[in-house]
Order: sequence, then structure tokens, then C-alpha cells
Amino acid sequence: MPVRQFFLLLLALFLSSQAFAQQRPVPPTLAAKSWLLLEMGSGQVLTAEKPDERLEPASLTKLMTAYLSFSALRQKSLGLDQPLPVSEKAWRMGGSKMFVKVDTQVTVEELIKGMIVQSGNDACVVLAEAIAGSEENFAQMMNREALRLGMKSSHFVNSTGMPDPQHYTTARDLSLLAAALIRDFPEEYKKYYSMKSYTYNKITQPNRNRLLWLDPAVDGVKTGHTEAAGYCLISSAQRGPRRLLAVVLGTESDNARAGESLKLLNWGFLSYDAVQVYARDQTVSTLRVWKGAANTVKAGFGREFIVAVPKGYADKIQAQLISQQPLLAPVQAGQVVGTLKLSLDGKPYGDYPVNALETVPVAGLLGRTIDTVKMWFN
Repeated sequence: MPVRQFFLLLLALFLSSQAFAQQRPVPPTLAAKSWLLLEMGSGQVLTAEKPDERLEPASLTKLMTAYLSFSALRQKSLGLDQPLPVSEKAWRMGGSKMFVKVDTQVTVEELIKGMIVQSGNDACVVLAEAIAGSEENFAQMMNREALRLGMKSSHFVNSTGMPDPQHYTTARDLSLLAAALIRDFPEEYKKYYSMKSYTYNKITQPNRNRLLWLDPAVDGVKTGHTEAAGYCLISSAQRGPRRLLAVVLGTESDNARAGESLKLLNWGFLSYDAVQVYARDQTVSTLRVWKGAANTVKAGFGREFIVAVPKGYADKIQAQLISQQPLLAPVQAGQVVGTLKLSLDGKPYGDYPVNALETVPVAGLLGRTIDTVKMWFN
């Protein structure tokens, strides 16, 4: 290639790269200590500021208490109509309360509403004691679940978020927790987190998430406040097929946490288009399986895979599947079996795990032997 043409090609590539960079939305600056905006359909972090800084979570802790409570209901170790005894410890809890009375019994569903809508510390302790025997044991469960969910920078010592030097998390970890709650318990999320008020013991308390009144697309999730943590809010909104999750930590007032959260959500919806790359359980590819009862497995996503792209770039997204090979049986449904590499306008845009859509058990001795020989030649 002549030198002149070579430099013209380099110039064209440079200008194309610059044009794409200029199209990337400029994120807002918030009056907060830390924040993160998550595209739920793909897990993309659209913008973040100090997402891994350890901070006090305050009542955002109750998302983990709710997650474990919903898990107990699913496992049938608790029932919604089951009455639970109120201990003196629960009754004496300070901070926000649903005002349960000592030596009485309150149903699990009443406690869940008191925990979520009224942010009742007393309700959290009653649930924790019922699930784990004590709040201390429950905190150990919280930490095990945090590790399972990938929350690598979190540590819990209580079910409520009451201040403690060893009780901390990050905006990134909280986004993982809130996303898991919405994903794993969609019916419970829809039922409880959009409630604007709840009355117990003739006391009506409003949900402290003011975005439920300000934006009809917002349907959750949780506020938090202590003097050290400041005013915090995790909020989620769905507009059309898209759901965004905003984590805003450490603002100076109730008004600020609502306003800054809404600013972040609006920026995400207005600055990006949503592209459904694959439908839920759609087969992205059929992969070869070795030593299995079946020779292939269907791979895809267990949810609608929706990716956010800057405005005007929706038709420039491309996908390539890189499979894990050799893929050996047994293969469990939901197991990661490949990586979907996305590019936008010819440039890398993100890597996403692709899961098996079905289970493939191990083949018998003859089948395994045949595949072993085939693998030698491959």
C-alpha cells in the first residue's frame, strides 16, 4: 500500500474513533459520595463514581434481609401467614420501626411490609431471629449470601443497617444485591416495593422512596439514612422493555437523594437506546458436548438480553459467540458455556456470559470411551 494511502487509512480510522467517542453520552455529576447506574437487561454499568469505595449502607442493608426472607418463603421454612414471636430485643430496637409489641405475634407478611415500606428495624430482627435463631447467626447467613452473589467488598453484622465499623458495602455490591432481588423474586418485588404506605397497629407510615410519587416508571427499591451514611437511595424504573437500577449513596438530604437519583435514571433512559439482542431462552448457538448423553447443548440467555447503546448506534451492534471447548458433560442448565462478545461500530463493547439452556448428563461407559477416542484425533 502506498504511504499516502496508508496514512489516509489511519486518519479515517482515527476520525471514526473520535466520532464514536464524541457520541458517547456525557454522564451527569451528582451531589453524592458514590453512585452507579446499571442496565438490568445486560448488566452494563452505564456510569459510576467511586463504585468500589466502602461506605455504610444504613437501611439499604434491609435488601439482604428481604432477600433471605424471600428465600425462606420459597424454601417453605417460613409461611406468609405464619405468626412470629416478638422478642424484647426486637421491641427495643431504635431508629425506624413498625412498632411491634413485645411478647405478641406478628405474621411474616406483616413483618415483610413493615420492613420494606416502613423500614422497621424491629421487623428485621423478628424475621432474622425466626430464620436463623439469632441476629448474629443471621448476619453469618447474610455474609455467605453476599459472597454467593459476588458482593466481594461487603460485610454485615446486623439485619437492619444500624451503624457498626464492621458493617459496610459499596455501590457496586449494592447494585448486585438489588438486581438479584428483582431478578430472583420478581413477584415479591412487584407486590411489596411499590407500596406507597402501610398501616400497622393503627399507625400509617409512608414509603420513604419519594420517586414512587415523582415518576410512575419507578417501582422500588429502598432508602437508607444515618448521620455517617448520609441520605441514600437505590431506585429502579422500567420504561418499555428497559429496566435501569440506580444506586446513589451519601447525599445531604431527602430531597437530594430523590432528585439526584431521578437525574441519573433520566440520563440513562434519554442517552441510550435499548437493543434486544436475544429473546429469553432463544438459542444463540448449539454447542458440541463431549462424553454426554447428548452430543450438543443449546446455549443462550435465561432472560431477555437487552443492551444499551448510545443514541443513534442501535443498528451498529454486532455479536460473536466464543464457546468453551472442549465442553465436557455433565452440563447443567444455567451453566456458563461461552462468551458473547459485542462490538459497536467495529469496536469492542462488552463480554457477556452465555448459559446452557438445558441439562446434558454424562453418557454411559461406551459413549464416554468413543468420545475419548474422538477427542484424541480432534
